Amino acid sequence: MATQTKRDYYEILGLSRGAGADEIKKAYRKLAMQHHPDRNPGDVEAENKFKEATEAYEVLSNDQKRTMYDQYGHAGMGGAGFDPFAGFGGADPFSSIFDAFFGQGARQGGGGRAGVRQGADLRYDLNITFEEAIFGTEKEIEYRHLENCTVCGGNGAEPGTDPTRCTKCNGSGEMRVRAFLNMVTVTTCDQCNGRGSIIPIPCKECRGEGRVRETIKRTLTVPAGVDDGMRIRISGGGDGGPRGGVPGDLYVSLKVKPHEFFVRDGNQILLELPINVAQAALGTQLNVPTIDGDDPLTIPPGTQDGAIFTLRGKGVKHIDSSGRTNGRRGDQVVVVKVRVPTKLTAEQQELFEKLSATMGAEQVGQKEGGFWSKIFGR
Repeated sequence: MATQTKRDYYEILGLSRGAGADEIKKAYRKLAMQHHPDRNPGDVEAENKFKEATEAYEVLSNDQKRTMYDQYGHAGMGGAGFDPFAGFGGADPFSSIFDAFFGQGARQGGGGRAGVRQGADLRYDLNITFEEAIFGTEKEIEYRHLENCTVCGGNGAEPGTDPTRCTKCNGSGEMRVRAFLNMVTVTTCDQCNGRGSIIPIPCKECRGEGRVRETIKRTLTVPAGVDDGMRIRISGGGDGGPRGGVPGDLYVSLKVKPHEFFVRDGNQILLELPINVAQAALGTQLNVPTIDGDDPLTIPPGTQDGAIFTLRGKGVKHIDSSGRTNGRRGDQVVVVKVRVPTKLTAEQQELFEKLSATMGAEQVGQKEGGFWSKIFGR
């Protein structure tokens, strides 16, 4: 799955990274007024600039999303195919934000055909291994979704027949009722259920729904460096929209299986390395596991419990603001854990007793001028 390069959100809005909320709102308002598709009908470039500015505003105006973006760039937004408009619940995000700024009267001709709606978004939970998250992988996924009925072409009517316009709402799908103090309320037409049309003879295949549930298989590219909880968006991979509406999206939620030895912390990989007291006291040379294979590590004499060693470049690949790896990698941090034996053989018991005799039995506060001597005047 190809990764599309995205521009920096601050660059899109013409802002510095320290811009405040008011500056972000003002910058977006200016661009939205300039490039909104309703003000530039048929201008593809203006529409793309509006979408780009709207995506940038939706992220930078949200404190949580902005923090993630500032730290991880586009990769922090859920990996390749991130969709910042998931929170609009299938509604047109551009219309939603535009209305919030300027009111619904600011848009001209923004309504759609009655009964034509975007299909539902779907979620798929994908389990991957620790290594697959670090290095990336390809997975074949299989799920069920609603597709347009091929028998009726998605209109819900039996072949040879056609839907007819609803006479009650005149095809609008809505009923407007003037109530108290001349206030107008809008309700869904109870005759056509908001479709704007009546199906005299429903399609036998889809029973008038216009959609049928099918099983689909896809090959998904999981980029290197993803982490547990991230999502990959497959545009148009969700349910098909009723009455020919655009399909929703498929969101693949990644579940990374914990590793037997490694723990991930951002771009670092942590490893606890157990050694015995003899290795800690005398020093040793060990082969330490990394995600690339074993690496030699020198433990110097006198190493204490909790000592930290760093293996440079043995961590996770860095991902830049465009969602691509830039060749740099984090480190692997090795934390030494000195294990004291709980059971000794007779020979080990004897050796430890000899060692103890050579080292003396000094305790805290026992030496001259120690804590207890000061307390008791000794």
